[in-house]
Amino acid sequence: MKIVQNIQKAGQAIMQKAIVHAPDRFIPGGRPDPLTSSDDALIGAPLSRIDGPLKVKGEAQFAAEFPLAGMTHAALVCSTVAKGRIAAIDSTAAEAAPGVVLVMTHRNAPKMAPPAVMMREPLGASGDDLPVFQDERVHWNGQPVALVLAETREQADHAASLVRVRYDIEDSVTTMEAALAAGAEVAAFMGQPLQDIKGDAEAALAAAAHRVDAVYRTPRQNHNAIELHAVTVAWEGDTLQVHDASQAVGNTAWTLAQVFGIKPEQVRVSSPFVGGGFGGKLLWQHHILAAAAARLSGRPVRLMLSRAGVCRLVGGRSLTAQRVAIGADRDGRFGALIHAGMTVMTEHNAFPEPFIHNARCLYAARTMKLEVKTVTMDMVANVAMRAPGESVGSFALESAVDELADQLGIDPIVLRRRNEPVQDPTKGTPFSSRHLIEAYRAGAQAFGWQERHAKPGMRQEGEWLVGLGCASAVFPYYRMDGGAARIVLDRDGHARVTVAGHEMGMGTATAQTQLSAARLGLPLDKVSFGYGDSTMPGTVMAGGSQQTAVIAAAVRAAHGELCAELLKLAGRESPLAGLKAEQVRSRDGGLCKSDDAERWESYADILARAGRDEVDVMAEAPAALESQHWSMHSYGAIFCEARVNVVTGEPRVTRLLGSFDCGRILNPKTAASQLRGGMIMGLGAALMEETHVDGRNGRIANPSLSEYHVPAHLDVPQVEVMWLDIPDPHAPAGMRGIGEIGITGTMAAIANAIYNACGKRVRELPITLDKLL
Repeated sequence: MKIVQNIQKAGQAIMQKAIVHAPDRFIPGGRPDPLTSSDDALIGAPLSRIDGPLKVKGEAQFAAEFPLAGMTHAALVCSTVAKGRIAAIDSTAAEAAPGVVLVMTHRNAPKMAPPAVMMREPLGASGDDLPVFQDERVHWNGQPVALVLAETREQADHAASLVRVRYDIEDSVTTMEAALAAGAEVAAFMGQPLQDIKGDAEAALAAAAHRVDAVYRTPRQNHNAIELHAVTVAWEGDTLQVHDASQAVGNTAWTLAQVFGIKPEQVRVSSPFVGGGFGGKLLWQHHILAAAAARLSGRPVRLMLSRAGVCRLVGGRSLTAQRVAIGADRDGRFGALIHAGMTVMTEHNAFPEPFIHNARCLYAARTMKLEVKTVTMDMVANVAMRAPGESVGSFALESAVDELADQLGIDPIVLRRRNEPVQDPTKGTPFSSRHLIEAYRAGAQAFGWQERHAKPGMRQEGEWLVGLGCASAVFPYYRMDGGAARIVLDRDGHARVTVAGHEMGMGTATAQTQLSAARLGLPLDKVSFGYGDSTMPGTVMAGGSQQTAVIAAAVRAAHGELCAELLKLAGRESPLAGLKAEQVRSRDGGLCKSDDAERWESYADILARAGRDEVDVMAEAPAALESQHWSMHSYGAIFCEARVNVVTGEPRVTRLLGSFDCGRILNPKTAASQLRGGMIMGLGAALMEETHVDGRNGRIANPSLSEYHVPAHLDVPQVEVMWLDIPDPHAPAGMRGIGEIGITGTMAAIANAIYNACGKRVRELPITLDKLL
């Protein structure tokens, strides 16, 4: 680990130089964040999760565990056709079944507006914009067509099985071939076209001394978080209370208000604990149906989807077909980089797989053609799934780079280093902080990369061929607008920080408590962090690996307001008299002059002199301008050892190591868990995850964990993670996102290791044994 320590020391010098020369306007808040270079012991401390004891004791309440008086239970009846109209519904038997309170269909549902779509409307949270139970139309196989409400879950399930539905079936598009025949168009992501053209890449490719040109395919994948999607709702007059499993409480509250024609403040969404999210825990039709049924029946409703229900109602990752072509000179320098292809959406959502994101920033190609086109199918609306675009895009791009290295006879790491850019290849902006080569150097040494054989099939242990592979990982830095925070500081020196954020298992509450305590100059036990409620400040989404930065920027802004308020209260007798908020910082339970720690006064003394028991402030984070001026990403180098059985063709991963450059790490314990979790998810995507769809009727054929395979304990090898811990001077507290970088690059590293083991190049995921025989 000595090399890592040396890199960290060098990185600190780089960071300090960047802070000195960085224009203030590029930094959130207008000046460098003092916590970027702070040596506060809480930043980087490996603290155990503060929510851990509650979960271990079973005292953490999840969405389906809130008891409400007069609770009813809902079950859904879902379409068995991909497209058409409901010709008739016979609910007579269901209505007469024991315990049934209500059967709701499009014939008796209350009037509701279509929900606002995520990625299209600024505060939209819905996976699609389809009206819910407002007409007889059917848009996908699995769409809810009836809801049964009963006294118990068992009674609701039984009654739902008695509902009979007849359809007028229409022609549908349920295969990629049919979708392509209908035409494609350039996709847009976050309002921008997924297209970058630099020079004539096709001509440069044709003239290149060496080239690879291949198509890589990735399948549909379903969300399968441990916690099933569930919601508990109740109306109190015209106010809607929602207990949800959500990663976007503010967006969900706003969108539900639009659906029911009420004000956003009339909807309260609470989500204190979420058993996994990864992009799927947003607003879906079951939320709207539960609220509609509660309004129609006048009673609270609980609706929890089955595992099959999650597959049919909740969108996942969409399939892709990606062409990657690289043209290089005899030294391996890229003259052309083409990454283009297709992904699938519906007519009613706004989430293409942006698989060109990696190619936009990773390599210094002289010419580029990057483009994502979409075709439409009649299916459940696809949505974000951990590193959407980047994960599947890295499989294609990094596999192609490995193919080129093999053709050139150059070590794959050397080829990547040879094409390392000095500025963003597509935007032309400088990198805020990029140490990918250092991450490769540290990771290669720790992994034992020098033991790799350049020629495939050279290492065999018994029945197993053994190979080593690597791949680059990259994920954009995001900090979306809408962050806000409240700080209440009392005379006893206790601070409560509240933000409408989320804890989905990644350690948000723990890391933000640490960061807030460091910001306020308080011990950990004097700070509490509140989250998971739409009535709290901000509209924060836990997505895009950006929640930590959003909250950190918001708390910093609120801390600035707190300092200003305390200085007003301090008065002329205070040693802080005459100072402005930007001239002070928090230390040891009080404020001091930033460059003179002796000019200090405790919070308690300031409040006592002013006769105040507490001070209460709230502030919004400044506009997220930093990524407009800097190319900001998290980076990583993924290393894999894989084996292929010479008798059966079975692939196995026996070692994984990730070496990361993600800025400053707030909590090594929770960070390691996030990075390992991402890599394990990447292992599942590489070797087993695939949603099978019956092309005849658009029905998902494997909607269960017995048929949709995810890694079990015996599938997962030793997974090592390491990081450089070099702060990014232009990010709040010097940190960038870590939630999705782990899955990015892992699929390609595994595919490349399998090729090195047996010489078989697989360009279609998952890599199952039939593709290796």
